[in-house]
Amino acid sequence: MKASNFDKKFDEGNDVLADLDLSQAKRTTQITKRVNVDFPEWMIDSLDREASRVGVTRQSIIKVWLAERIENLNHHNF
Repeated sequence: MKASNFDKKFDEGNDVLADLDLSQAKRTTQITKRVNVDFPEWMIDSLDREASRVGVTRQSIIKVWLAERIENLNHHNF
């Protein structure tokens, strides 16, 4: 996809997540720390379906969704 088409899609408010390869995405200024989280089976099934739909790993979809939620919380606190 050309950058101009991607920009237009984003500017129109359309979902561009499926157009990104997030499998190697990371914040270079962030130190990574491993954590273990237990999820109910129904939640893992839902995460796996959504990750498959957009073509990323379960870990990637969890990180993206958590980052979006944290960012939204940070914007609403100011």
